[in-house]
Amino acid sequence: MEKRILTYRRYMDELLTQENADWEKVREQHLIQVSFFQHERLIHLIVTVIFAVLTMMSICMAFFLMGIGAEGALGWLLIMVAFLVLLVPYIRHYFILENEVQKMYKQYDDIVTKMDKDKKWHYT
Repeated sequence: MEKRILTYRRYMDELLTQENADWEKVREQHLIQVSFFQHERLIHLIVTVIFAVLTMMSICMAFFLMGIGAEGALGWLLIMVAFLVLLVPYIRHYFILENEVQKMYKQYDDIVTKMDKDKKWHYT
């Protein structure tokens, strides 16, 4: 998904340098792509939050068990490490999705500006 969103955003950046295009069609297609990426962003936000909660729960459980001297603390520490190993790439991926979708909002504004020759509407 990362490659797809970066490729699409670069394509739109390039398209926006042109003067003559069917901006109405470009706008419609852009809104469709943005909605796809927004959905992906929402799913990854949910997964990232779940992994963050599970990581915190495993940390608390490991420290609690270490505090009372129980034998299961090492197992919980291993689970915590596993969650952390998974959490870091999820945070990175969500970060990329979030930033690229924000850039696409700006692209949408640029498309609308190109559609409106009198510049009656422009959001900066």
